[in-house]
Amino acid sequence: MHIVVPDEFKYLYVQDKDRPVIKVPADVLRQEAKPVSKLTKRHSALADNMLRIMRDAHGVGLAAPQIGILERIIVIAPQTKPIVLINPVIIEREGEAIGEEGCLSIPGLYGDVKRAQSVVVEALDRKGRDVTFEMQGMAARVVQHEVDHLDGILFIDKVDPATLHWMHPYEDDERVE
Repeated sequence: MHIVVPDEFKYLYVQDKDRPVIKVPADVLRQEAKPVSKLTKRHSALADNMLRIMRDAHGVGLAAPQIGILERIIVIAPQTKPIVLINPVIIEREGEAIGEEGCLSIPGLYGDVKRAQSVVVEALDRKGRDVTFEMQGMAARVVQHEVDHLDGILFIDKVDPATLHWMHPYEDDERVE
């Protein structure tokens, strides 16, 4: 799907040191991220940086490709303490839920996406330990959205096109970013 950004939303597509999230149509957003084979201090610093960028952008999730790093690392904070997931894999999906999503890489555009209602995700935490999370509702939606980023998939690839609409961010904090 090709996105044409209306003039009144173009200000959201600026990328600079204060707004480092990469925006469509950047090629990196369509590439598959590589697994992290060995955790280093760089990965810990990257996770901290991603958490800061996500907070500053008023997001609830961020994947490393969104800041130009093709590694399988995501951070999520869906109404809970932020979680860093390295090499996340969704091993179970249950149910179905339709919810509105947006994306920090496509700011201002929102639409309804069908996702699993609950998921089980396995990953490494920032210390390299195996972790498993059972997530439901908003958390499940956010983790699915961010894992998609690691595979070069954007929410606009799964959205119901009839529901797409432009809206200035921060008017409603209940969105998946």
